[in-house]
Amino acid sequence: MVQGLVNSFGVVTMAAFAIGVKIDTFAYMPAQEFGNAFATYVAQNKGANKIGRIRKGFRSAIVCSTVFSLPISALIYVFAPNLVAFFSDSDHYVIVQGAKYLRTEGLFYILIGYLFIHYGFYRGLGRFNTSIFLTIISLGTRVLLSYFLVWVGFGVTSIWWSIVIGWAIADFFGLLFYRKTFTS
Repeated sequence: MVQGLVNSFGVVTMAAFAIGVKIDTFAYMPAQEFGNAFATYVAQNKGANKIGRIRKGFRSAIVCSTVFSLPISALIYVFAPNLVAFFSDSDHYVIVQGAKYLRTEGLFYILIGYLFIHYGFYRGLGRFNTSIFLTIISLGTRVLLSYFLVWVGFGVTSIWWSIVIGWAIADFFGLLFYRKTFTS
């Protein structure tokens, strides 16, 4: 649905978005793998009934994700035009629009990194419904907010911000459920 909304802004925006998403995926792939590895860690420690290690591991996973995400965010922000140009046959407008996308998303890779940690945590505990719920929150916010903000006139950049806001809201719920898990 977001792709359809992006398409309504024309070929330049479509190309910029397609390029940006490819770069995004590559940039935060290690953070996604931290989340996958964390799922295994949580499952093993749950099986061994070492809940204290899970808590400690959660904090360590957040630190690892942060340490990874911040420099990647900085690199993406600085080199966004160059990265887009690598894929765009030097189309100035695609480069400008793609760089805007990457600079918006890239500044907040820390949020998607945390979301991957939450996904891994809940999968590791066997609470797949919670992981799915966080995915629905993230994606649902992205879609609904994008359409709403474009409808009220904020333009294509509001789509980029909707993605980031979706990550943040899902992170909020992930942390809320995490705290509830260890206080009940």
